[in-house]
Parts: sequence; C-alpha cells; structure tokens
Amino acid sequence: MNLVLFGPPGAGKGTQSLIISEKFDIKHVSTGDLLRSAMKAKTPLGVEAGSFVNKGALVPDSIVIGLIKELKVQIGKRGMLLDGFPRTTAQAQALDELMASDKSQISKAIFLEVKPEFLKDRLTGRRVCSTCGATFHIKLKPPQIAGVCDNCQGILEQRADDRAEVIENRLQVYEKNTAPLKTYYQNLKKFVSVDGVGEPETIFKRIAQVVYS
Repeated sequence: MNLVLFGPPGAGKGTQSLIISEKFDIKHVSTGDLLRSAMKAKTPLGVEAGSFVNKGALVPDSIVIGLIKELKVQIGKRGMLLDGFPRTTAQAQALDELMASDKSQISKAIFLEVKPEFLKDRLTGRRVCSTCGATFHIKLKPPQIAGVCDNCQGILEQRADDRAEVIENRLQVYEKNTAPLKTYYQNLKKFVSVDGVGEPETIFKRIAQVVYS
C-alpha cells in the first residue's frame, strides 16, 4: 500500500502520518527529512540538494524524486506514506512514473479537510521547541510549564508563519496551488477527502475506512 497524505497548513498531517505509518506498517516519508538526511550524509543527491538549499533556492523535483527512488530500493516491497509530496501536478506525474517503474502505484491520495476557522486556531496556538523541534499547542496540547518544552526544557516559540496576519495568505496560497492536485487524483479515482476535525484516533478511523473502501 502506498498513500499520499496532504492538506492545508495546520490540518494535522504530522500527527496522522505517525498513526498511519504505525497502524498500516508502512514507511513514513517526509521529503523534508529525506533531504536533511541526505545532506547530512553527504550522498551525491544530498550534496546536489545542498547546493540549492544553501543558496535559498527550491530543490528541483528531479532530486526529490531521486531520493524517493533510493528509499524505495532500501525498503523493498514495504509500502510508503508520502507526507508533503507531491505538492504539484508535475510532481504527482513524476511520482506516478517512478512508481510504475517497479510496477507499484499510489493507492489513495488522502486530503485532510479542515475549515479555515479551525486551521487558524490550530496554527496561532502552535508552539515549537527551539531546541528539539517538539510541537505543542497552548489549548490542545499545552506543555506542563508554559513556554517550556516537556522533553528537553527548551524554549517554546511561535513560528513566524503561524502568526495571525500571515495565516490567511498561507491558506489562500495553499488552496490555489493544491486545487490542480486534487483534480489530478480525482481524475485517477484515487482522491478521498477526510474530515480532519476531532481526536487523532477518530480521524484515523475515518482514514482507515476510506482506504479500505
């Protein structure tokens, strides 16, 4: 089973990715993590990616696809959950070509549907540890001590792009960029939309239902 999980900022992709990968026993693939790992290990693709990252430029799709291809070889027949990729129709087409090369395919493209008002509340309340990267929320998942990470006692900070004045634009840009991707998977009859509001386990049950339907 190979799944794509996407949704607007604050939809809960990170939380669901962890649950889905564990429950379905598939490899969670975050392209951001893949890039950072390859760059740290100084693999050929990592070095190439670093030449773009260090200049503040976007890493070309060909490099990301190359990293996913290498990972597929490593994990063999085990399925994947792609989190954060593809983001565009061109990336989705490149991914499909890669999957077809070893006679596999994307089973479902799962979109977490959350109304803008919920997203804004989630994002403005999110706090991230400046030391270990752990994520908290002032209402939904507050730390034991305000402003202090439970895990490493690092300082919790609000990301610049989680500020109220920035969020509206982020959501508009995301919707504009993602609309063609929804259409792409709808045309392939692989697109499913899941209500992303509720307890994590409840949302996962909805996902499991559509995956096996």
